[in-house]
Amino acid sequence: MEIRNITTFVRVAELQSFSRAAEQLGYSQSAVTVQIRQLEQELGLLLFERIGKQVRLTENGSRFVLRALDILNAVDAAKNMAYEPERVFGKLRIATAESLLISVLPPVIMKFRQRCPEVEIITYTGVIGELFDMVRQNDVDLLFFLDKKTYHSEWVKVTERLEPIVFAASAEHPLAAQKNISLERVLEEPFLLTEKGISYRYDLEQNLAARNMEIHPFLETGNTDVITNLLLHNAGISFLPKYVIDQFVRQGRLVLLDVDVPQIQMWSQLVYHKNKWITPQMKVFIELMDEMQRGERCD
Repeated sequence: MEIRNITTFVRVAELQSFSRAAEQLGYSQSAVTVQIRQLEQELGLLLFERIGKQVRLTENGSRFVLRALDILNAVDAAKNMAYEPERVFGKLRIATAESLLISVLPPVIMKFRQRCPEVEIITYTGVIGELFDMVRQNDVDLLFFLDKKTYHSEWVKVTERLEPIVFAASAEHPLAAQKNISLERVLEEPFLLTEKGISYRYDLEQNLAARNMEIHPFLETGNTDVITNLLLHNAGISFLPKYVIDQFVRQGRLVLLDVDVPQIQMWSQLVYHKNKWITPQMKVFIELMDEMQRGERCD
């Protein structure tokens, strides 16, 4: 049984496409077809159903994925015996929300850089639907996103943490010291919001709609650094994840407004595709993320 054929099988299973697997592996489509047939003949099993242009794992194929990943991980471990245990090579592709990339990931990336200096980290940001598609198409290794607590049969979730979403303003804002501020009063102020479609903004708009209310921000931007900078200059009020402004709240420059409305909560979640071959760099990053989140919960 050739390792090359097993590697090809795992890639086809990830992408659900012979042509895309061939493109990524640098083979012709016919070569990929031959490799899969050879593997099926050796196993005596049909691994894929090919109906029209659709390629799907059979039940036997789904069971073999786990065996195949075990084999590839064992081969990878054997290859790494020739190197120092700490040395990890290659790339790590991470899809994430811009706010998480700006406010949460930098300390993890710095620690990862210290541990794996020869790994190239590539990050991608976008709306949640686009990021999920990147996981399904094997365009990224890991997805770190913010949303309601989410489960899917295609994913393996390795970390999750509750993230409060808050109303925030400058410590010099007239509402900063007030208690039980009504939603009607808050909406009288100029708002700085992230773009439409972001999970927590959508929940806020749904909450308002239930009360026959709307919000009309004077600024929409996907960059939370811009929003934070304007808040620091007392340019208005925002509604965003608490982690974005934590350091400025600790410094006393920004405050969380006491608004009389049920708190909206989201979860930061780290996942990868269930058929993904876990690389050494993925393992290190997952360990660092788990350490960070367990450490923060203990603080």
